[in-house]
Amino acid sequence: MEYEVGDIVKLKKQHPCGSFEWRILRVGADFRLECLGCGHQIMIARRIVEKSTRGLRKPEKL
Repeated sequence: MEYEVGDIVKLKKQHPCGSFEWRILRVGADFRLECLGCGHQIMIARRIVEKSTRGLRKPEKL
C-alpha cells in the first residue's frame, strides 16, 4: 500500500478511547499517527502499521 501524510488508516486493534481510525502525520521508517477519537499521537514502526492496517482512506479534496 502507498501511505501519504493526511491519509486515514483503520487499524486492527481498537484504541482505548474506542476509535479504530488514525490520521498519518509523518511517513518514513516510523509513522506518526493521530487518533481521530481523542487526538492522542503515537510513533509506530512502519512494518507494524503495514501488518495491522485494515483500510485506507484518502482525504477529500476541497
